[in-house]
Amino acid sequence: MNNQAFWSYRPTTMAPNVMITTPHYLASQAGMKVLQEGGNAVEAAIAAASTIGVVYPHMNGIGGDNFWLIYNSNDKELKGLNSSGRSGEYATIDFYKKQGLGTIPARGPLGANTVPGAVAGWERAYVYSVERMKGNITWEHLLQSSIHYAKEGFPVTPSQEYWTNINLDETNNQFRNLQRFSEFKKIFTKTTGFSYHSGEIMKQKDLAITLERLSKEGSRLFYQGEVAKIIAEDLQSNGGLLTYDDFVSHRSDWVKPLSVDYRGYGVYNLPPNTQGFASLSILNILNQFDVPEIEEGSADYYHLLIEATKLAFEDRDQYLTDPDFSHIPLDELLALKRGMELAAQIDFTKPINFQKQLDPKGDTVWLGVVDQYGNAVSLIQSIYHEFGSGFIPKDTGIVLQNRGSFFSLDENHVNCLLPKKRTYHTLNPAMIFKGGEPYLVYGTMGGEGQPQTQAALVTRILDYHMPIQAAIEAPRWLYGRTWGAESNSVKIEGRVPNETTESLRKRGHQVEIVEDFTDVMGHAGVIKIDPDSKIKFGGADPRGDGAALGF
Repeated sequence: MNNQAFWSYRPTTMAPNVMITTPHYLASQAGMKVLQEGGNAVEAAIAAASTIGVVYPHMNGIGGDNFWLIYNSNDKELKGLNSSGRSGEYATIDFYKKQGLGTIPARGPLGANTVPGAVAGWERAYVYSVERMKGNITWEHLLQSSIHYAKEGFPVTPSQEYWTNINLDETNNQFRNLQRFSEFKKIFTKTTGFSYHSGEIMKQKDLAITLERLSKEGSRLFYQGEVAKIIAEDLQSNGGLLTYDDFVSHRSDWVKPLSVDYRGYGVYNLPPNTQGFASLSILNILNQFDVPEIEEGSADYYHLLIEATKLAFEDRDQYLTDPDFSHIPLDELLALKRGMELAAQIDFTKPINFQKQLDPKGDTVWLGVVDQYGNAVSLIQSIYHEFGSGFIPKDTGIVLQNRGSFFSLDENHVNCLLPKKRTYHTLNPAMIFKGGEPYLVYGTMGGEGQPQTQAALVTRILDYHMPIQAAIEAPRWLYGRTWGAESNSVKIEGRVPNETTESLRKRGHQVEIVEDFTDVMGHAGVIKIDPDSKIKFGGADPRGDGAALGF
C-alpha cells in the first residue's frame, strides 16, 4: 500500500453521537441543527434536503425526484423509498414524433414530462418517521432553514456561478442556452443579465413563498393544490404535457432494497427503476478477484474496476426501466453465477470494447445522516441536468426536472416512453451492513459515475482500509463520454502517476487526463459507524462544497 493513499487534505470528521454529510455546508448545518434538537435521521435529512434544494439550485430542488434508504433502529429494518415521478398521461412517442422530434428535448416544457417526486418523498419519509421512529420535530420546523435561505439569500458558490454562466452562453448550443426562459433569467441572473458571482447574495423570493406554503399545507399543495394547478397550466400553455391529474395521481412507493454479499458485508441499494443493481453487479464481479492483493491506485486496479463497470453496464442497459412495464431478472443478474461469468471475461492485458456510448451526465446531490438513536439515512435527490429543464412555472420559483428526456422514442427500446411510466434513473443511494447493522452510509452524484465512484469507495475502505476522508479524496476515474464526443473514454484525474496512465493506454484504454478534484467525478460522501465504539467517521468531497459535521 502506498502511504500517500492514507493522506488527505481534510481530516476525517469524528463524533460519538451523530454525523451528517452533504455536498453543501449550509445544508449540513441545517441537518445538524435538527439533530442537536433531538431530531432523528429522517428529520435531519428532510431539513438538509430542503435546504440544499435552495442553496444548490443547479443540482437539485423541489422540482426533481429523490430516492431513500432508511434504517429504522427500533424495528431493525432497512426500507427503500422510490419517490421518482412518472410520465404524464399524454406523454407518448407519437406526440413527440408529430412535433418532428427524434429525441425528447432536454430543455424546456417538452423536457419536463415527468411529475416531480421530491416533495412527496420528504412527506412520505416524514410520516414514517413519526409513526415508526419516534419523530418529534414538526414538518413546518423542518423547512425553516430552506425558507430562510430562499427569502434572505445565501452566498453563491463557484459551482453555481460556473454552471449558470455555461447555461447563459448565447453562443452555446440550443441544449444549454437557458436565457430564452424568462423565469430562469429573472431568478438566476442579475439585472445586468449576468450570473451572480461567487460570494454574492442571491435570493429566491418566489421559491420562499412556495416553501412557506408547503411548510403549512404539506405536500397536498404540490400535488392536489394550487401549485399543482399552476405548474400544469403554465406547462400546457407553453406546449408541455403534464396535467393537474398527473400530479394528483402521483404516488411514492416503499420498495425492498436489493443486496449482495461483498467479502462478508451486506451491500444494499435500490431496485429498478434505479441503476442500483449495476452498482451491486460491479461488486459481485470484484468479489471474484483477490482485490486486496492488487495494489490500490495501480494500473491493474483501475483496469479491473473499469472492466467490471463495462460488464455491469451491459446488463443494466439491456434491462433497466420501470419494472411495472418490463420484467427484469434481478435474481439472475445479481447471482454468484452471473458474477463469475462476467469476471471470467476480464483480461488484464486488454480492455473489452463495447460500442454503446455512455453519458456520465447527471447533476445530483447525495447526503447521509446517522443519528444518536442508531437510525441512518442515505438519500439522493436530483433535477437531472444542471438546472433541469430550465423551465420554471411562473411565480413559483420551482425549477422543473428534465429526467423524462432520458426516455427513448424508439418503441422497441426497453426504456421507451409510455404514459404513466418511470424512466431509467441513475440515482442510487447505498448502505453497507456489518453484523446486521449499518456500517457504511455512502453515495455520490454523477450519473454514470455513481456506480463507479461507489466501487472506488467500497474497495478503498473495505479492501484497503483507507480512512474515510482519504478514500473520498483519492484520485478517481470515469468511464464514459462527454458532450459531443463520439466514443467512450477513461477520464482520470491528473494526480494519477504518468506511468499508471501510460500502462492503461498501452493496454488499449482511451485515456483522457482531467484536472485534479474535478467535479466531473461527482461529489461523494461517506459515514462509517464503528460497530463497537459507535463512533461515527464522516467525510465530504472537496470536489463539491460540502461538509461532514458531527457531535
